[in-house]
Amino acid sequence: MVELQQFWVQEAVDSTVKCLERENIQKMQGLMFWRSTGCCENSQHCHASLAQAQALVTSELEKFQDCLARCTLYVGSKELQVGRRLETCVTKCVDDHVNLIAILTRKMKESLSAIGK
Repeated sequence: MVELQQFWVQEAVDSTVKCLERENIQKMQGLMFWRSTGCCENSQHCHASLAQAQALVTSELEKFQDCLARCTLYVGSKELQVGRRLETCVTKCVDDHVNLIAILTRKMKESLSAIGK
């Protein structure tokens, strides 16, 4: 059961990352390459927004992963919870965090749009 929850979270995160890459990061990369012909003197500036965008996505996903890990560690550390009850708590923890992915995605898209301008 826990493996299924882990798979579900991984699929949700992978889907989010692919969506962000397709809808935001690739557009920023294209713009960066298009502008790079005029950026020979200041290449750091040309690549700054893309690096900032990638750092933002990495940071937000790390925070999400840390939060999920803390939740599952907290649930797993309770001595009284065994068997089905533990599975139920882990499932709720995962469900709650997977439901947050939509909010996280919206937040990252807004931030990426601001960086890309």
